[in-house]
Amino acid sequence: MAEMNTGSSQNSHKGGIRSKKLSTRVDMTPMVDLGFLLITFFMLTTTLTQPKTMDLIMPRNDGDPSAIADSKSLTILLGANDKVSYYAGMGNDLQHPPKILNSRFANTNGIRDIILAKRTEVLKRFGKNDLMVLIKADNDANYRNVVDIMDEMLIGDISRYAMVDITPEEKAFLKSSF
Repeated sequence: MAEMNTGSSQNSHKGGIRSKKLSTRVDMTPMVDLGFLLITFFMLTTTLTQPKTMDLIMPRNDGDPSAIADSKSLTILLGANDKVSYYAGMGNDLQHPPKILNSRFANTNGIRDIILAKRTEVLKRFGKNDLMVLIKADNDANYRNVVDIMDEMLIGDISRYAMVDITPEEKAFLKSSF
């Protein structure tokens, strides 16, 4: 509370009347108490931000990934130094190895256009969005490229995609390409 000290002094000068000096002292204890009460109130009533995470759906154990037709699948390879390569199909046929092509992360003529073109081809051929994209990242691929390719899956409305281990043949191609 504010407190006013008024001291009466009997000092009178020669014939003149001096004005009274009042001293003020403000007690800050209630203000500090109010501050702590407000801090406590806002700490207890505020909602903390929820972590933003990406939903990850794990495949079933009874599924066979080789059962997907090559005409409904696209494989994307991620390598070091922002290298992006791709080929149509699963690459399971050892007698006929896939033709691996190079691309890049770009808004035009990049991997997005390839994904959208393959999706359109599957839609025309089968009547529904059955495209399965296999993403294979080399040990030298950086995390940013993996996140970028996941974003491309969202942008391209690809509902079926999976992160798969890269084969030694694909690793050798990524090392020799570009």
